[in-house]
Amino acid sequence: MATKAIGSKKHLQLLLFQVTLLGPVFCGNVLVWPTEGSHWLNVKIVIQELIHRGHSVTILVSNASLFIKPRAEAAEKFQVYNVPFKKDTIENVIEDVVALWLNNRPTTLTFWQFYKELGKLSKNWHQMNRLMCDAVLTDPELMAHLQRSSYDLLLSDPVTLCGDLLALKLAVPFIYSLRFSPASTVERHCGKIPAPPSYTPAALSELTDCMSFVERIKNIASYHLQDYVFQSYWGEWDIYYSKVLGRPTTLCETMGKAEIWLIRTYWDLEFPRPFLPNFEFVGGLHCQPAKPLPKEMEEFVQSSGEHGIVVFSLGSMVYNLTDEKSNVIATALSQIPQKVLWRYKGKKPETLGSNTRVYDWIPQNDLLGHPLAKAFITHGGTNGIYEAIYHGIPMVGIPMFADQHDNVAHMKAKGAAVELDFSTLKTQDLVDALNTVINNSTYKENALRLSQIHHDQPVKPLDRAVFWIEFVMRHKGAKHLRPAAHHLTWYQYHCLDVLAFLFTCTVTAVFVIVKCCLFCCRRCGRIAKTKKE
Repeated sequence: MATKAIGSKKHLQLLLFQVTLLGPVFCGNVLVWPTEGSHWLNVKIVIQELIHRGHSVTILVSNASLFIKPRAEAAEKFQVYNVPFKKDTIENVIEDVVALWLNNRPTTLTFWQFYKELGKLSKNWHQMNRLMCDAVLTDPELMAHLQRSSYDLLLSDPVTLCGDLLALKLAVPFIYSLRFSPASTVERHCGKIPAPPSYTPAALSELTDCMSFVERIKNIASYHLQDYVFQSYWGEWDIYYSKVLGRPTTLCETMGKAEIWLIRTYWDLEFPRPFLPNFEFVGGLHCQPAKPLPKEMEEFVQSSGEHGIVVFSLGSMVYNLTDEKSNVIATALSQIPQKVLWRYKGKKPETLGSNTRVYDWIPQNDLLGHPLAKAFITHGGTNGIYEAIYHGIPMVGIPMFADQHDNVAHMKAKGAAVELDFSTLKTQDLVDALNTVINNSTYKENALRLSQIHHDQPVKPLDRAVFWIEFVMRHKGAKHLRPAAHHLTWYQYHCLDVLAFLFTCTVTAVFVIVKCCLFCCRRCGRIAKTKKE
């Protein structure tokens, strides 16, 4: 017995020794090139899971970041670099973009002017983005430190360019995490993902996959117009990327080297469309079961009784509203029997009802997962939309800018939301919309159906995202998943050279046949004439 015990102890020690040796082998070193706003909130969840699994994560962040707060006691590491602008520069760019959407929402007659103005504002963002690139790439001390750190992978959001360029300079594979890029030109042109305009709505178009003839005209026009507007500044980036890499290249060629594209949507929000094996849909990766509410908030929620609560948030990018608009909203909320929890940092509306409480911050996911939650008033941000889908809560969408109009349009098409126009919003509009989604059972049923689809996946979205990150680290890339389209010219991709060749052959054959026929006809004519004579 003693011998067996000693043998078992040795086996256990050997096993622990092997685990100790193997542990570091599977732990990677990840560098993150983040983006502001909800993009950061989403990537932060992935970072936390990577750290939980034993990986080392370093976040490269500027000293002017709005949302990313370096902390010495944090599990992740922060590498801060200095940029020649302040935080208010980023805030001003964001405010200008929001103002453009709110004051000039594109229509059939004005979308050309809208995209033209959006292109100008995008230029401001890219000028700021260029300064961020320079601050990192032209700092020899920082670059030397990054080289010594021996990263296994770089995780980047293409909305803020340069992560891909940094990855090439460090000679490490990189992965993108995104909802979609501006006008989705990057995914189509650089990622080579197919996008048939007959049933794949262009980004920012607010269309569905069931389009009328007129809507298909709008969709095709949107694709080409977006390409024209957003590619107008790509030339400057082509020059910049070529200069940094020391060889002729383009922005699109560099972005096309991404090993995996983690798209933050799923088929509960998306319409079915073609995609490639290196595109993974991980929408809702941040969602989780609801946690208990703070005591005071729980008491307020319970006081709603059978009527339940309405959760209201316009996201982290909308800090304030005009007095007129906030009072319109507050008046509408005061007319419903539900209790309302409103995330709002602006001036307290004068018409705020006793059933409504305003908070600087709310545990949105926990409130939406509460049994008494009846509806969600949302600006249509992807994160909030997915929390509502996760918990099966119908929505009233008041989209502001960017992908929000598309998100709400998708939820409306799937029967889980009512959409309102912020610029023309009236008190009765909001009252009617809330009564519709709360009292019409079909909205709740559709929301629950989407929730069931979301939960019925073989692998959770967060686990799927982390798996592919670890996969790329283990295999030093995922080149076997990248389509051969990356190595084709535009005319080869569309087989225009083949069509030109076949057309030439056809024309030549027709020409030869016609000439032969004419020759035969003339000869037969001469023979017939000779016989008559």
